[in-house]
Amino acid sequence: MLLADDQALLRKTLRMLLEADPGLEVTGEAADGVEAVEMAAEQRPDLVLMDIRMPRLDGLEATKRIKRDRPEVKILILTTFEIDEYVFEALRAGAAGFLGKGADPAELLAAIKTVAAGEALLSPAATKALISRFRDQAEWPSDPERLAALTPREREVLTMVAGGLSNEDISAHLHLSPHTVKTHINRTMAKLGVSDRAQLVIIAYESGLVRPGGPRPR
Repeated sequence: MLLADDQALLRKTLRMLLEADPGLEVTGEAADGVEAVEMAAEQRPDLVLMDIRMPRLDGLEATKRIKRDRPEVKILILTTFEIDEYVFEALRAGAAGFLGKGADPAELLAAIKTVAAGEALLSPAATKALISRFRDQAEWPSDPERLAALTPREREVLTMVAGGLSNEDISAHLHLSPHTVKTHINRTMAKLGVSDRAQLVIIAYESGLVRPGGPRPR
């Protein structure tokens, strides 16, 4: 794992915390986005813990460059404000999720392990907050052809994911088993070429399947 943050004290604190867990290994520390990109290429970490606001190159651009060169790398964004335009753009760039810097150690460790396991750290509540933050100001293009490969049921499930529903909520709403819902989501990810739930939410909006301020699944 690579740590990228411009505050040396915070990096050292994070390193001590993470290396106390036998399942985690810190491969290096980057003081800015430029170093993060270079070290990600050299060290090939499985995961990058990325601050957003850094000198020379911010975490958003660093995320874009790392994901462009190594799309398999998981990136977890650390931010002072859990919902802001930088987080939204980071998700579009390929970050697997985000976590506020006010999180306690247990939350941080759980978040890292969630992202490392290939899941998105974007809860239904966070999804709703993210959508709300941009409802009145984001420009949303429409590209329905992007969803051409999806079945009607997969589109329906995708709409609910974008509405902030959990797998359990979707299961109850559609009278499907949780396993079937998960299968639909996994197939949708495969068809759309994404690896996590956060990216599904972004695609649902960018394709025009759902709109900010539009009706929500009940």
